Amino acid sequence: MTIGMKTVSFKTIITSAAIALGLLSAAAPAMAAGAAAHPRSGGFSFEGPFGTYDQGQLQRGYKVYHEVCAACHSMNLMHYRNLGDRHGPFWNPKYPNPNDNPVVKALAKENQVGDIDSETGEAIQRDATPADKFRAPYPNATAAAAGNGGAAPPDLSVMAKARHDGANYIYSLLSGYKAAPAGLQIREGQHYNPYMAGDLTPFWTGDHKDVPPGGFIAMPPPLQNGQVTYDDGSPQTVDQYAKDVAAFIAWTSEPKMVERKQAGLGVMIYLLLFAGITYVAYRRIWKGVAH
Repeated sequence: MTIGMKTVSFKTIITSAAIALGLLSAAAPAMAAGAAAHPRSGGFSFEGPFGTYDQGQLQRGYKVYHEVCAACHSMNLMHYRNLGDRHGPFWNPKYPNPNDNPVVKALAKENQVGDIDSETGEAIQRDATPADKFRAPYPNATAAAAGNGGAAPPDLSVMAKARHDGANYIYSLLSGYKAAPAGLQIREGQHYNPYMAGDLTPFWTGDHKDVPPGGFIAMPPPLQNGQVTYDDGSPQTVDQYAKDVAAFIAWTSEPKMVERKQAGLGVMIYLLLFAGITYVAYRRIWKGVAH
């Protein structure tokens, strides 16, 4: 091969390519070091093209969120009335308007929200109604950060859509806390989790080829066995709590998922029928015609 005034042999090109490939292969383990572990499957009922939400699981998930997660994490995009929406945790066909659902009213009333007295103009606290947003644990992001070591807990409204493999990731993260491997230097106020994205190479004192997966997370393990009481006899374990609250967050992230899947199925059936009719019409029209 001739390039300008220089001649480069084919053998030289092959040798250079082999060396480059070897360097990339050697660097691959280093680049992969510290990657988060792949999320475990939660076996959720809503997975797949025909999956739907398990209402019982959503109800349990709301209970875990309300009794545990809501102490730190907001859901600013959710209103209490959404709990009674179609395919939601407390949907009841007797109450097509979720604002009339007595269960939703009772759940909202368990919370106090800020308001302004219409007569005095002073700030007050009152019982929430279905029209109110979920109660926020902190008045603003600054207060949230100050109360959590400088790291404001993220809003969970659409967390399942904001993370790859959403529900499985949340389930794995919440149930996957482990003791740090020997040789890992943990920073103060941090906790090791193999499913947390990060690179632990700078904090690993062992062989660079054995850097553990995962990263550090400021949130301590939030779930404990027996922490939340279930009324339906479901296991009261960390694993079950994590699955249920992950399913609930998946629903808040995509509350219209079931309707979307149903609409998609109808469209696919229509397209198949239309394609069949078109083919039959084509065969009939062009029958016996050379083309």
